[in-house]
Amino acid sequence: MSDVETRVARIRAALETAFSPVILDIRDDSHRHAGHEGARDGRGHFKVRVVSRAFDGMTALQKHRAVYAAMGSLMETDIHALQIDARTPDQP
Repeated sequence: MSDVETRVARIRAALETAFSPVILDIRDDSHRHAGHEGARDGRGHFKVRVVSRAFDGMTALQKHRAVYAAMGSLMETDIHALQIDARTPDQP
């Protein structure tokens, strides 16, 4: 398994554990940031789409905070930047 696949697997496991999502998409956009100052430490740029009932009643800010909390130490070891699309199943 490559480093990218390992990172994606870690992100997937953390989000599945925290939110039991009905939809979970993870995209590694690190290649688009090659040479970027923040990417030099080897951590990646990712985009996640998480659709879960766990977000019911949360504001957008609360959803983002919940996703960052679920990422925990991955934000220090694997992720430099994280773009988040967090919704409930009934949100468009």
